[in-house]
Amino acid sequence: MNAKEYKLVAVVGVSDDASKYGHKIFRDLLKAGYPVKGVNPKGGFVLGQNIYKSVSDLEQRPDLVITVVPPSATEGVVEECNKLGVKHIWMQPGSDSDKAVQKAGEYGIKITQACFMVIKGVW
Repeated sequence: MNAKEYKLVAVVGVSDDASKYGHKIFRDLLKAGYPVKGVNPKGGFVLGQNIYKSVSDLEQRPDLVITVVPPSATEGVVEECNKLGVKHIWMQPGSDSDKAVQKAGEYGIKITQACFMVIKGVW
């Protein structure tokens, strides 16, 4: 699988702190050619890219959302994705919770609980 399998990937939890995983994942997905947009409630710019304040603010619905946020924030992302019709959420290690996984299941959203970067061969 490669970057071409997605029309738009949203990374929720992008940080301007280069030591944080939200920054590293966003940076390396951009380098690998993924069609990626960053999301952080603070907004702003990271790596020259506009950072959206929510998944709802994106111009188009992503076909994949990757969460790199605390579990309680992931639960909110699941709710937002359900309203938007997003069908796949990839929860990075440490961002998942039983509640988020259960809710996603109830909504029919596919969940992957693993490191996207390792599974997809980016890292």
